[in-house]
Amino acid sequence: MAPAEARSSARSPTGQQWRIGHGRQEVIVTEVGATLRSFTVDGAPVIDGFGLDEWSHSGRGQVLAPWPNRLGDGRYEFGGVTAQAPLNEPATGNAIHGLVRWLPFAVEARAQNVVVLVCTVYPSPAYPYMVELRIEYRIGRDGLVVTSTVTNVGPDTLPFGLGFHPYLTVGTPVDTAVLRLPGQDRAVLDHRGLPTGEVRPVAGTEFDFTVPRAVGPTRMDVAYTALARDSQGLAWASLEDPGTSRALDLWVDDRFSWLMCFTGDTLPDPARRRRAVAVEPMSCPPDALRSGRDLVVLEPGLSWMAAWGLRVR
Repeated sequence: MAPAEARSSARSPTGQQWRIGHGRQEVIVTEVGATLRSFTVDGAPVIDGFGLDEWSHSGRGQVLAPWPNRLGDGRYEFGGVTAQAPLNEPATGNAIHGLVRWLPFAVEARAQNVVVLVCTVYPSPAYPYMVELRIEYRIGRDGLVVTSTVTNVGPDTLPFGLGFHPYLTVGTPVDTAVLRLPGQDRAVLDHRGLPTGEVRPVAGTEFDFTVPRAVGPTRMDVAYTALARDSQGLAWASLEDPGTSRALDLWVDDRFSWLMCFTGDTLPDPARRRRAVAVEPMSCPPDALRSGRDLVVLEPGLSWMAAWGLRVR
């Protein structure tokens, strides 16, 4: 890192800034939250990120752990232990997007095209377990690959969920962008954004993007599951600008069985609304610490791995 960059990043609200690159691609990841702040190809943004002097709002580029999305009342029970997380979505009485997005990560390894970041979550009233989260960002010929390893480093069996929150952009407003999503079902959510327990097929509804089409006026904050997968077990989403044919693909491996799609209609900043589409890999649905659905359960000393990626074509 150049001295000038080191000085400016030290003053950044998101701490140190680590750049990795390959050819025309450049990625910036931050110390705070191991957040994907920027991803560009030939200088054009692939994600709608944020600046060096800003901090992440509305989940922009963040890692969501030890639970993604909403946790009703912030309260859950596991193994006879009751936990209470702060309600950081007070209007709905939810705790949202976990804890690590505001924690510092340390560099375990770094090269021109890869950075590996590690954070240990220590027991607290919100999450009375000890877990290590290792995230590798690698940029190469096939785009960006993000690999996560979760290890139970404490004495107790623990519950865990993982998600990521990239806002995808191809340089066109959401309405005219062509979207493809592999989700064949969606969880029905209530007015608090929590699952009712009902899962419905999307076929024949406005939420069906299994065949690529323009987003149009559709408003989404939708939890998709039953993801269609290729022969390698990967599920693919895509966003395309029909005017320029610039396209972006997002893939997830079989550890991510959910995708949250958010068109940004309710973002606090009007200038950010419907400017990008958040397509969020999630290992479990909203409120999984309460429902137990697709929750990762790790015995002491065991690890769990998952991967997803982005590529421009």
